[in-house]
Amino acid sequence: MQPSRDILRLIEIMAALRDPETGCAWDIRQDFASIAPYTIEEAHEVADAIARGDLEDLRDELGDLLLQVVFHARMAEEQEIFDFGGVVEAITEKLIRRHPHVFGDTGSRDPEAIKRIWETIKQGEKAARRARRGESVPGLLEDVPASLPALMQADKLTRRAAKVGFDWPDPAQVMAKVEEERTEVAQAMAEGDKAAIAEEIGDLLFAVANLARHHDIDPESALRAANAKFIRRFAAIEATLAQAGRSLQDADLDEMEAAWRAAKQAEKSG
Repeated sequence: MQPSRDILRLIEIMAALRDPETGCAWDIRQDFASIAPYTIEEAHEVADAIARGDLEDLRDELGDLLLQVVFHARMAEEQEIFDFGGVVEAITEKLIRRHPHVFGDTGSRDPEAIKRIWETIKQGEKAARRARRGESVPGLLEDVPASLPALMQADKLTRRAAKVGFDWPDPAQVMAKVEEERTEVAQAMAEGDKAAIAEEIGDLLFAVANLARHHDIDPESALRAANAKFIRRFAAIEATLAQAGRSLQDADLDEMEAAWRAAKQAEKSG
């Protein structure tokens, strides 16, 4: 078996890995539920490569994510539900249907008009799917996936609520809510109730995600950038100590804080 640029080779490889007689024991043992966490992980690694600006790594990570699609499609084909071709057909049909301004007779090129058309078509698709399944109309927030990262889910929930007017009109009011939740965290801490502290911290994080939305900032990306900054500055602490022949275990908090401030200032100075 040789590598190839043809998607059919990847499908063949996946089929070989899942072969009950000659395939890979690990791959054969997997099912949709066991593979789902890897699918989510690979999507995050794609985002990470983009955030780092590493396009060579992005190519590899996109391949890993594509493998996840092929893996799920192969398992579905084994159960005679659908195959990879069905996945491709479904998404091409959806893209054509949702872009009448490109593939149909709707000539508007205005981004806001296009967004409204997209949402109308998407809601129509959901209604048709519910009718096919005999399902009732869900509540406004019920179909926001619970499996999303929490900050992303909070962003989607508040965006949905905002569409029907359940929202603060002014970001300053959201900031006041953040301050209110911060105060409630402090109160829970003073009382020493761990369950209450957890609940109030959750409320604070939700309010901060809402504040990010009001400024058109993706809270997940913002936190990821903050995480990267922490890693970068902590590495600077390690480097500073190493230059002095010391380790993290040798240093006290004051030394590490001084190195942190120096790294922060160096970043700000460019």
